[in-house]
Amino acid sequence: MSGERPGEFPFTRGIHPEMYRSRLWTMRQYAGFGAAEESNQRYKYLLSQGITGLSVAFDLPTQMGMDSDHPLALGETGRVGVAISSLASMERLFEGIRLDQVTTSMTINSTAAILLALYVLTARRQGVDPAKLQGTIQNDILKEYIARGTYIYPPRAAMRIVTDLFAWTSGELPLWNSISISGYHIREAGSTAAQEVGFTLANAIAYIQAAVSAGQAVDHFAPRLSFFFNAHNDFLEEIAKFRAARRLYATLMRERFGAKNPKSMMLRFHTQTSGATLTAQQPDNNLVRVTIQALAAVLGGTQSLHTNSRDEALALPSEESARLALRTQQVIAHETGVPEVPDPLGGAWHVEQETDRIEAEARALIERIDGMGGMLPAIEQRFPQREIEASAYRQQREIESGERTVVGVNRFTMEGAPIPLFQLDPAVGAREMERLRQIRASRSAAAVADRLGGIESAARGGENLMPAILAACEAMCTLGEISDRLRAVFGEYRENA
Repeated sequence: MSGERPGEFPFTRGIHPEMYRSRLWTMRQYAGFGAAEESNQRYKYLLSQGITGLSVAFDLPTQMGMDSDHPLALGETGRVGVAISSLASMERLFEGIRLDQVTTSMTINSTAAILLALYVLTARRQGVDPAKLQGTIQNDILKEYIARGTYIYPPRAAMRIVTDLFAWTSGELPLWNSISISGYHIREAGSTAAQEVGFTLANAIAYIQAAVSAGQAVDHFAPRLSFFFNAHNDFLEEIAKFRAARRLYATLMRERFGAKNPKSMMLRFHTQTSGATLTAQQPDNNLVRVTIQALAAVLGGTQSLHTNSRDEALALPSEESARLALRTQQVIAHETGVPEVPDPLGGAWHVEQETDRIEAEARALIERIDGMGGMLPAIEQRFPQREIEASAYRQQREIESGERTVVGVNRFTMEGAPIPLFQLDPAVGAREMERLRQIRASRSAAAVADRLGGIESAARGGENLMPAILAACEAMCTLGEISDRLRAVFGEYRENA
C-alpha cells in the first residue's frame, strides 16, 4: 500500500481523493411490497425521513416474467416485493415522485430490460428527459444461475439481453448504471468473502468480454458498470474485502481489457447488510449486527448503502423498523466522525494482510474459471455452485456443532416476547388481477399483436431488443406477455443437477 492515495490507481484506499469528506454515500433503503400504491407510500415516507435514493424490490412473479394473474402467481403477488405487470402499475409506483429528482435502483434481473423500459416510459409521461435519469438496474443474470435462481432463459440468450441493455443505455441513458454486478446473493448463499469477490469479478469479466465481443469499446461502457456487495459479520475481513475487490478490479480492467479511462477502472459499489445473518430469535440483536456491518461498509468505502431492518427474519420490514434502519446510517454519517477520514483503517497490519489474502484467493478463483473457458462454461459445469454449496455446508455444520456462535440461536438463548410485525393486505392479488383484466379489455388488440410480433422478430434476428420492448410496453403489453414471446424464442433454462 506504500505510496497509494485515495482516488488513485489501483484505488485500494477508495475511488475518490476526499471520499465522504466531499460527499456522503447514498442512503438507499430497499423497499417494495403489495400493489404499486402501497410501495409508493413507503417510498414517500422514507424520502421524508432522509433517504437519498430509492431502491425497488419486486415480487417473485415480476422477477420471473409472470403477470399477477398467472396461475403460479397465486399467493405470491406483492409478497416479497411490489407487483408490476404493466406501464399503468409502474406509473402508480412513482406517482408524485419526480424521476429527475431521485436516483433509483431496481433489483431485477431476468426481466430487467422490461422494467427499465417501463421506468423510462413513466419518466417520459412525467415530462422528464430520460437522458437525465440517474440510477441502476441490477441486470446481473449470471449470479442467478450461481446463487439465486430467478432466471428464465438459458445463460447465453440471457447474456444477449444484458449486452443489448448495455448498448442501449450507453446511448439513451448516459447517467444510468447499466448493471449492478452482485456478490451480495453469492454471499447470502453461503460463500466465503474471497469467493464473493472472485465469483463476482469473474462474472464482471464475462459481461465485459461479451460487450467487447459485440463491438462495444470498453472505455465507452465500463464507466457505467457498478457492483453490489454484502456486508457480513467479520468486521475486519469485510473492510479488507472491499479494498481487495477495488484493487483487483482496477488491475484486471487495465491489464486484461486495456482500459485507459480511470473511471473504467473504478469499482463503484452499493452495499447491503447481510440478511442471512439476521435471526428470528431475539430480533433486537439484529440492530447490533446491522450497525457493525454498516460501519464495515463505510470504513471499506462503499458508494451506497442499505441497512436491513431488525424484523426481516420474521416478516417484511415495518415502517418503524425501516426508519430505525435508516437512522443507523444517519448516526454513522453524522455522529461518529468516521466520514472525515478516507480509508480509516488503511495501514493497519491485519487489514493490509487480509486485503492481500482475499485478493490472492479471489484471483486464484478467476484463474481457475479462466481455465474452464470463462464463467459461462464454469456455470454449465456447476463449478461456482458446488464451491458455494460446500462453503455453506461447512458454515452450517459449524453452527450446529457450536464451533461458530450465533448469539441467541446456539448460545445465550432465551424466550423472547413477540414484536409487532408488518401485515400484507391479503386482497392485493385479487385487485391486481382485476386491474390486468381492465387493461386487456381497454387496449388495442391489434397494436398488442403487432408489438409482441416485433419483439419475437427482434429476438430471432440480431437487432437490439430494447426498442421493441419499449414499443410493446407503450402499447400496454404486459410483462408476462413480453416474457412469453422471449420464452418462445429462447426457451427456458432448467439446471442439471
